[in-house]
Amino acid sequence: MVGVVLSGGQSSRMGTDKGLIRLEARNWAQTACEKLTALSLPVVVSVNAAQYETYASIFVEEQLVKDDEQLALKGPLLGVLSAHELYPQDDLFVLACDMPLMEQPVLEQLLVAWQALCEEGSDAPSKDACLYTNHDQAEPLCAIYSARALAIILQLCQARQLEKFSMKYMLQQLDGHYLPIPPAQERSFRNFNAHAELNGL
Repeated sequence: MVGVVLSGGQSSRMGTDKGLIRLEARNWAQTACEKLTALSLPVVVSVNAAQYETYASIFVEEQLVKDDEQLALKGPLLGVLSAHELYPQDDLFVLACDMPLMEQPVLEQLLVAWQALCEEGSDAPSKDACLYTNHDQAEPLCAIYSARALAIILQLCQARQLEKFSMKYMLQQLDGHYLPIPPAQERSFRNFNAHAELNGL
């Protein structure tokens, strides 16, 4: 399994690259990386072409995954499938950089749930994805996706048979395992899209 920090968004509403916003001594992308690394996973950072040079001054280049612009996609799905192309045999633990309040136990619980889906003595999971629901709404940007499922989505994309490019549409094509978020942990899934929302961080 490989951890993937999604930092390749346009951040148009925020007006600045969200992955580079600082929280104490680290920026949001670094903070997300540290949380996935704490799960004993190798971690890469998904960026777009315009971000690459800036992120290469923060992370080692081997840790960066640049969006594959040949894929006719936009948004987080482009980052996920670009990472899948580089690591086609690995399941991906995806975490968006704009969830800076994410608590480590939430990620640990997700990983334990995924491991329980894998048959004993096998790395092959019984489900395509494992993720939380927040008031019955899926949280696809803190989730684990199987290599097998991502290969199918990539094939649909390459055949131009993917009708929509949203993560939630992708989930409709997959057999997911869903975990309700305990109310005490809902704060972890708060994401930030505008400067006004940063007050109090």
